[in-house]
Amino acid sequence: MSGSALVVEEPGPLTLVQDLGRPGHAHLGVPASGALDPDALRLANRLVGNPEHLAGLEVLLGGLALRAHGAVTVALAGAPAMLHVEHRDARHAGPGVAVAVPDGGLVRVDAPARGLRTWLAVRGGVATSSLLGSRSTDVLSGLGRALRNGDELPVGPAPLHPVPAVGQAPQALAVVDLPVLRVVAGPRADWFAPVALRALAGPWAVTSSSDRVGLRLRGPDLVRAPDGVRELPSEGVVAGALQVPADGQPVLFLADHPVTGGYPVIATVVRADLRLAAQAAPGTYLRLRVVTGPRLP
Repeated sequence: MSGSALVVEEPGPLTLVQDLGRPGHAHLGVPASGALDPDALRLANRLVGNPEHLAGLEVLLGGLALRAHGAVTVALAGAPAMLHVEHRDARHAGPGVAVAVPDGGLVRVDAPARGLRTWLAVRGGVATSSLLGSRSTDVLSGLGRALRNGDELPVGPAPLHPVPAVGQAPQALAVVDLPVLRVVAGPRADWFAPVALRALAGPWAVTSSSDRVGLRLRGPDLVRAPDGVRELPSEGVVAGALQVPADGQPVLFLADHPVTGGYPVIATVVRADLRLAAQAAPGTYLRLRVVTGPRLP
């Protein structure tokens, strides 16, 4: 093994290599993918002195254990979780702090106290192979896969910038009990009855069928307009689109969404608020607030 690396001893429920994504390939049927909270990944990278775009690990509900081959420096951001380094000189830290890990040290990431996902950055970045200009794992397109026991993650060369000499940094995301996501009505809001637009306010329960492709929501039926029983040819969709299938229960598309869809999109979540959706656990609730679009009756 040449250079530094992290070897997976316990992968946790779902740990994925993610960077800021691979935009520009929708014509190939490949969404941008990337970290569900890009700001959290950027913060974790800044904490270890990396350029913001380098790949790190998106950790769902903790449970991750990594063995360091060579000395490394790591940091967490996102949902608040504890990081433990098991070595002769054991140490512990929460998110927002860079932690030095000696050669042979074992890094453990706990489940977060609130929320779902934490991002781990390592100084030099996770240097797995790139595909279409990105190291991101896309669960829908099948680009990459979840980490498994024994996987070796090479670490890139240390950047020129030193690790910032700062204390604990502010978190990139405040995990809230009932997040409110701003939405722009349309592009197919006219397919729905006025009562459906008012019903967008929710609350909406996040179901257990949710994943990185999208949150499946349960709440009031989003009723079609009287002339709304018609066919919609497949059209492009983006992250944040609220697509409404025939059962009237919307799907909020996230980073690994399909690039086209055949159901009408009643509204689109403002991109800056998608980071809140990344932390919405099954069984929790969220609300939607229309900020622009057609005047609501």
